[in-house]
Amino acid sequence: MNSETIRDRAAGAIMGAFIGDAMGLGPHWYYDLEELRRDYGPWISDYTDPKPGRYHDGLKAGQLSQAGIILKLLLQSLASHGEYDQSDFCRRMDEELLPLLDGSPVNGPGGYTSQSIRELWRQRVQQGIPWGQTGGPADDTEAVERTLALAVRYATRPARLAEAVCANTLLTQNDPAIVAMTVAYGAVLGLLVQGHTLNDKLSGKLMRLVNKGELPFHHITSADLQPPSPGDPDPPRAGMFASPDALLTPSYMATAAADPDIRIEPAWKVSLVYGMPCAIYHQLPAVYYLAARFSDDFESALLHAINGGGQNMARAMLTAALVGAQTGLSGIPERFITGLEDHERLLDLAQSVAAGAAG
Repeated sequence: MNSETIRDRAAGAIMGAFIGDAMGLGPHWYYDLEELRRDYGPWISDYTDPKPGRYHDGLKAGQLSQAGIILKLLLQSLASHGEYDQSDFCRRMDEELLPLLDGSPVNGPGGYTSQSIRELWRQRVQQGIPWGQTGGPADDTEAVERTLALAVRYATRPARLAEAVCANTLLTQNDPAIVAMTVAYGAVLGLLVQGHTLNDKLSGKLMRLVNKGELPFHHITSADLQPPSPGDPDPPRAGMFASPDALLTPSYMATAAADPDIRIEPAWKVSLVYGMPCAIYHQLPAVYYLAARFSDDFESALLHAINGGGQNMARAMLTAALVGAQTGLSGIPERFITGLEDHERLLDLAQSVAAGAAG
């Protein structure tokens, strides 16, 4: 695939993430779908203000949540250095985010501070614990929401992608299963930026990267998940993750999305099938399903992710990144881009990092 197409897909992934984050600002964390419909009508189709007394109260339609702000910090670091410099990212967090927090949930830029960032604030600000010893047990998508920038930057270098995503994730989350699923999402996004489609063949492509030692997942099966032969040696471990199962999930979800006998109608009800909560094991199956079902339709993927309620901000952010990588920036409706606050600066950042990916 030529560099211009990779650049378009890379920028589409980044802008998709910003759009998904901002789309969730108003209707974030409604677990009562009747209440969601009462407040926002039968179908949310654009950016909205948060309601008084709800999450992100006081912010306006088109602004970013704290997840989007942290993603922006990482992109600024990448744009400044051209490569991932973890010490620079940590410095930016120390200087530009953590001083604005107080350790409570309803506080700070974006109007809400998530679990892992609250714990990070306690360790860095209150206890002075060094970076690298700050990871905690949060089981949600907080690391995925920022490390998708690294997956885009290193889309054509899967080993470096996995290394960078893993290192950054461990700054805030250290459960091996959560880290594995975070790296797997990044690996999927990298392939989509390269030009692949989220379908039933994608996991096989990821497994070939495992077999080549480019993704750090242990495995024992041969090609196409066939059993090993008697006498085959235990393959060397490519890295820290115990199994490749997180890499297999995307194609199972894509198979379900394409199977005429398996229909989730309307598609926003994917949140009821896979779960509305924040945990990554609820979020990623829904994200992969929507990104496969609407691989060439950014608007449908985004809006079905939002209208499913629950942790719809993360669902929309991660779905829109995957679909933006498939449609490219050129396939994202203009109104979603111009509706973002400071969209020109966000576009500059996205295109700067996308140029690095293409190069």
